[in-house]
Amino acid sequence: MTEKVRLSKLMSERGLCSRREADRYIEQGLVFVDGVRVTELGTRISPQQDIRLDRRAQRHQRESVTILLHKPVGYVSAQAEHGYAPAVDLIRADTQFDRERGRAFTPAHKRGLAPAGRLDIDSTGLLVLTQDGRIAKRLIGADSAIEKEYLVRVEGELDAAGLARLRHGLSLDGKPLKPARVDWQNRDQLRFVLTEGRKRQIRRMCELVGLEVTGLKRVRIGGVKLGGLPLGQWRYLRADEEF
Repeated sequence: MTEKVRLSKLMSERGLCSRREADRYIEQGLVFVDGVRVTELGTRISPQQDIRLDRRAQRHQRESVTILLHKPVGYVSAQAEHGYAPAVDLIRADTQFDRERGRAFTPAHKRGLAPAGRLDIDSTGLLVLTQDGRIAKRLIGADSAIEKEYLVRVEGELDAAGLARLRHGLSLDGKPLKPARVDWQNRDQLRFVLTEGRKRQIRRMCELVGLEVTGLKRVRIGGVKLGGLPLGQWRYLRADEEF
């Protein structure tokens, strides 16, 4: 007999939405299993059963926005802390880079807007904020393998053995890191490409090989690049862009 699984877990695994969104849709009666409306949280079903979203949930997903911000130093990615403002404070009509040709900004676009991944307070570059749980799961879900690319200015000496350790062989908090692509961009700047995001990972990696990070900028997440987006400004994710 096939073991039954929580409906919200299956919805997330199938890419229909995040688990948090799934619970909300179930509570609102916007989920159908084999054509029958389900409203009880914690409902378990067989993995083979059909799951569909009500048209209202589908419309909500279509209307959800994803925003690309060029985060400056001094802003935290999520909740305000230690007197520092959250990056979402920069999402305003006057800081919209594509306001002349892009989607019109409304305050509703900040409702439920959350960072899909972090960028520490001392770092700059591409930060993704989204209302769409599917995108959040793709970027920060436990099984995410999306590449993140960084340009990292460093001070100190790095020999071939140290570079090899940066690429593979380091551990943080007792857990080995996944292989990374690390190369010199110029004499004082390294390029990192990672598929994970431990807290202050690059700075701590560099410390382990005797380097000090003096500047860190994220320039790409998956297939989406920071490009010419000015510091402190933001734009909407375009329909032709995909992480």
